[in-house]
Amino acid sequence: MNIPKIGAPVRGSTTGRPVMVVLDLLGRRSTLRILWELGGDPMTFRALQQACETNSSLLNTRLAELRALGLVAHDGDGYDLTEEGRKLKAALAPLCLWAERWGAAGAGS
Repeated sequence: MNIPKIGAPVRGSTTGRPVMVVLDLLGRRSTLRILWELGGDPMTFRALQQACETNSSLLNTRLAELRALGLVAHDGDGYDLTEEGRKLKAALAPLCLWAERWGAAGAGS
C-alpha cells in the first residue's frame, strides 16, 4: 500500500504539494464513495462494504489509507469520519453542486 504523503511524489506531481496529494487520494478507486457513505452514523465494515459495493480487499486498503491520513477513524461502533474527514467532505460539497449544474446543462452531451 502506497499512502500518499505531503512532500513526496504522487500521481501527477513530483512536488507532493498538499492539493496534489489529496487529488491523488480522491482519485483512487472507491475513496470518494467511502467518504460519502461515512457521512452519517458510524458504519461496520460489512455495512460499509455493502454500501460501497466493493470487495473487502479494496475496502481494507482504502480504509487503511484514510485512517493513516487521519480522515477516518474506527471505534467500537464502526468506521466514521474524523473532524478532518468531515472538513474534507464539506470542502467537496461546492464541487458536487457545480457538477450537478454542469451535468444539468448538458455538459458532455
